[in-house]
Amino acid sequence: MARGRFISLEGGEGVGKSTQLAALAEALTGRGITVVVTREPGGSPNAETIRTLLLEGDDTRWNSRAEALLFAAARSDHVESLIKPALDRGEWVLSDRFLDSSLAYQGQAGGLGIDAVRDLHRFGSADFLPDRTLVLQLADGEAAARARVRDGHAGDRIGSRPPSYHAAVDAGFREMAAREPQRVRLIDASGPAATVTARLLYALGDLLP
Repeated sequence: MARGRFISLEGGEGVGKSTQLAALAEALTGRGITVVVTREPGGSPNAETIRTLLLEGDDTRWNSRAEALLFAAARSDHVESLIKPALDRGEWVLSDRFLDSSLAYQGQAGGLGIDAVRDLHRFGSADFLPDRTLVLQLADGEAAARARVRDGHAGDRIGSRPPSYHAAVDAGFREMAAREPQRVRLIDASGPAATVTARLLYALGDLLP
């Protein structure tokens, strides 16, 4: 049995990840591919417990290092409990966020450094990486407006951080794409949802059966 593929969908707040994850899963299923949809932080029972610790409370609940360690711990369990077994069964795994979010949020925007956070991943998950990472991108104003409509409030403790933080997150994602252009692809998230889904499928063209 051929190994499945692991695809992560990334981007800042309000870029449409949830909508596109569902659309991409439907499109792949229509091609006869068995798809597992998951998310980070979370995805496995233990990781979902850590998700609650990470996203609830005020912004001072965790320092940057503790936050990065919690993400790495959740990811380690997610990889071993859900992602790798599904891939071994020949299924495709689509994840709403993965390593590149930690690199962009805690590494770049949080000031820990991209390389330091990557070292945590090398230890926690043996540097396990997606086959392809698709980063949805929107102009700052449009993304912020979408996030306000979606949340109806300030959002969770990470999403509610100031615009300067989220600008640094975007810079982090662009840095990942520059470092690993074969794995990480920037995707224009503007326009009709169906058009964005088509862009995602095009970016996966070389991986599709």
